[in-house]
Amino acid sequence: MERSGAQILLQSLEKKNELLDRMIAQNSAQEEILKQEELDMDAFDAAIDLQSSYVEQLEQLDEGFETTYDRVREELLANRERYRSEITRMKEQIRQITDKIVTINAGNMRNKMLAESQFKKKRRAIGKGASRNKVAKNYYNNMNNLNYVSPQFYDNKK
Repeated sequence: MERSGAQILLQSLEKKNELLDRMIAQNSAQEEILKQEELDMDAFDAAIDLQSSYVEQLEQLDEGFETTYDRVREELLANRERYRSEITRMKEQIRQITDKIVTINAGNMRNKMLAESQFKKKRRAIGKGASRNKVAKNYYNNMNNLNYVSPQFYDNKK
């Protein structure tokens, strides 16, 4: 195996680390959108779509890393001394990736709670609108019946 196999693994981890940085920034952007008094659904949808594309890229990087690692694992294990610096850098990258994943998961949970709060607020607003419509309809019907006078000389006896 050439040194390039270890370098490819290291490069893959670096790309994953950069992608996770973008995901953290995107989580912050989603949080700002969700904290607004009036939820901008278009901006929220765009943020969700961008986050989804990041997740897809992350899956591709993971698959590529796994494939490459399966190919070069035995060489790395057999020649640890030769690849010591690359292995050390990979360990550091993996530690950073793990920390960032924890940060992303915490941000996702916060955003989920904020989204649920926004959706509850929207449901309440819709419910208030529906009850206002019902009250207005009842008022309209009652006012229409106000001028109606039933026949006064109707004999109820049979």
